Amino acid sequence: RLVTMLGEDGNDIWASTFHSMCARILRRDGERLGYTNRFTIYDTDDSRRLMKDCCKALNIEEKILPAKAILSEISRAKDQMIDANEYLRRAGTDTRKGTIGKAYQMYQERLKAADAMDFDDMICKTVELLQKNSDVLEYYHNKFRYFMVDEYQDTNTSQYELIKLLVGERACFTVVGDDDQSIYSWRGARPQNMVRLRD
Repeated sequence: RLVTMLGEDGNDIWASTFHSMCARILRRDGERLGYTNRFTIYDTDDSRRLMKDCCKALNIEEKILPAKAILSEISRAKDQMIDANEYLRRAGTDTRKGTIGKAYQMYQERLKAADAMDFDDMICKTVELLQKNSDVLEYYHNKFRYFMVDEYQDTNTSQYELIKLLVGERACFTVVGDDDQSIYSWRGARPQNMVRLRD
């Protein structure tokens, strides 16, 4: 539709979700993080199957700590940019969190071995890629002059960090959002990001 309206210039516009944008970036430069450009994106069922395998290997009983609950905790951690090692460090003497931390570590190791990422990794790994590779970051700073994010009140910490990296010091940045309409705090949305724009 953009090409129809704008001609060939429409091909230079990226109109996408966070996840599809990150997939595009990672397909181009994911090898910097040890992935191929053909990496697999695990859906909810794939992730649950993998976590159940991890729980079995770690002797974690489903009745005591379900795979679904572990994955929810891992998702919250990734939303806050907390990797498996940091999660385990923060767990301290908390047995439950320690168990989740070990499952988190094994889950990530097995994802990497399978050349795969889950949905939360798409954001986190893109942030990691841009933080660790200044030339890749510079490429996107030169590629994009304007950014617009819709439903901004529903962004989480990892999405905020991604936007902050991509926008940098030069791009023009516009958001559309209403903190009174933020309804996804249960899955990591931070309406405070509306205020953090001034950072």
